[in-house]
Amino acid sequence: MAAKKQTPRPTDSELRILNILWDRGPASVRTVHDELQQDKQSQYTTTLKLMQIMTDKGLIDRQDINRVHIYRPCNSREQTQRQLAGHLMEQAFGGSARSLLMGALGAKPASQKEISELRKFIEDHGKGGKR
Repeated sequence: MAAKKQTPRPTDSELRILNILWDRGPASVRTVHDELQQDKQSQYTTTLKLMQIMTDKGLIDRQDINRVHIYRPCNSREQTQRQLAGHLMEQAFGGSARSLLMGALGAKPASQKEISELRKFIEDHGKGGKR
């Protein structure tokens, strides 16, 4: 059985598009472009080209529905976050989960709810719980 090919890491611009698709669900280029326009002005053709590249890279999938191209992410937000966190941990924190977590908590304070969730996750993880 062949090993599954890992999806390439998305760029910052690709992550913006993925976040829109994760939040809104499957959408057309026009819908994504209109959402992107709220933060930064760009051309429709730029959004279209970027989404075509993302399709070629395997980050998003395109379906033709009633002559409209509808795009959806190939991976969940959680899968992509794990991939990005793993890369960052290896590249910037020498593979140390502790250093990554300490760096994240030092960069931006966490709410009490987030800290409680982290404690529970760490406890479950230490017991061999689900990741």
